[in-house]
Amino acid sequence: MALRPFSPAASAQSIHPSLTASRLPPSRTRAIIPPGINHAGNSYIHVSSWSSSSNYVRIQEGRNAFLTRLFVSKINRRRAGVSRCATIEEIEAEKSVIEKDVKERMEKTIENVRSSFNAVRTGRANPAMLDRVEVDYYGTPVSLKSIAQISTLDGTTLLVQPYDKSSLKTVEKAIVNSDIGLTPNNDGDVIRLSVPQLTSERRKELSKFVSKLSEEGKVAIRNIRRDAIKAYEKLEKEKKLSEDNVKDLSSDLQKVTDEYMKKIDAIQKQKEKELLTV
Repeated sequence: MALRPFSPAASAQSIHPSLTASRLPPSRTRAIIPPGINHAGNSYIHVSSWSSSSNYVRIQEGRNAFLTRLFVSKINRRRAGVSRCATIEEIEAEKSVIEKDVKERMEKTIENVRSSFNAVRTGRANPAMLDRVEVDYYGTPVSLKSIAQISTLDGTTLLVQPYDKSSLKTVEKAIVNSDIGLTPNNDGDVIRLSVPQLTSERRKELSKFVSKLSEEGKVAIRNIRRDAIKAYEKLEKEKKLSEDNVKDLSSDLQKVTDEYMKKIDAIQKQKEKELLTV
């Protein structure tokens, strides 16, 4: 195996640039003289004797690289955990979706309330009184107004004329089983319904009933608002909306809710006016 001259004064760094006295143990910086070699004033070192020193340096370098990767990984995890507030566009998009659903459901509630009010007879003939009557037409439940023409002969009589005359008895049975409180008169061609005048006491009872229907509509509106608030809070938990975003959107939602509450109040007053008019 080859040997080369080595000066005791030479630093370890002359053999391996990464080796310094501070990084190597003292035993590794001393010249190693193989036995049986006449050095004659010179020192020799076996090149392979530095392999352990090189391994030590590689271990140190590997350790430093590992610590660096660990530090960077921790920083990245911290950055990944930082919440990002939604942009104005994202906020508007989320708001648009929820508000659209809210308005559609509230409009449906208004229609249901109005339909319920129309079913309450006021002493005057009105085709809307039959809106909620359903007919079992060849095994399928359908609304009466979809299979018959409904009109008024005068202020106290309704005229029902089915498009299919063979369904007259089926239509008559559906009217009898409904809750409108009117007795049909079937003459074989059309069905007539006489609307009796309401007594003062009956008008008051119906007025209270209308108030009850109105309150049920308002409860439905409040429930829709509650569902929307929960949707906003869910987005807040998902870090898509901030707490301030939710407060602003909830405030806007309350304005929409108040608007539909006023609509229910308006149709309730109109119905009560009809009930109390003799």
